[in-house]
Amino acid sequence: MTIILKEHQFSIEEYLFLESQMEDMDETSPKQAQKSLNHHITAVAAFDGEKIVGIGRLIGDAAFYWCLVDIWVLPEYQGKGIGRKIVQWLLQYIKENSLKNTRVSVFLMAAFGKEGFYEKLGFRTRPHEYEGAGMKFELDM
Repeated sequence: MTIILKEHQFSIEEYLFLESQMEDMDETSPKQAQKSLNHHITAVAAFDGEKIVGIGRLIGDAAFYWCLVDIWVLPEYQGKGIGRKIVQWLLQYIKENSLKNTRVSVFLMAAFGKEGFYEKLGFRTRPHEYEGAGMKFELDM
């Protein structure tokens, strides 16, 4: 197995397939998924040959705030370092595309039970001594 990472514009079919393979994910409508894919900063995909086996995307303002989203690896490929490589690729993208001599914030929302994975990559769990808990608000449209 040779995994190759590359910047990638996902098809709606690729995106929805990968989403369907993730635990505890609500099904996204194709229209909403396509709008989201049209507005991210960049995206990376992991390939095993021609098969897409993982993805990661960046959203944000590309100046102060960057947010990692959709860090997904097919279940049968998990535990092989692919997720780590995806996160490292996205962090390198941020380093190469941020304004020099500035400080930026990189955020993510870890799936329940996956916090330790991100902590090994340098992320801090909130709350801690300087920051409160992350919060979320959802609207039904």
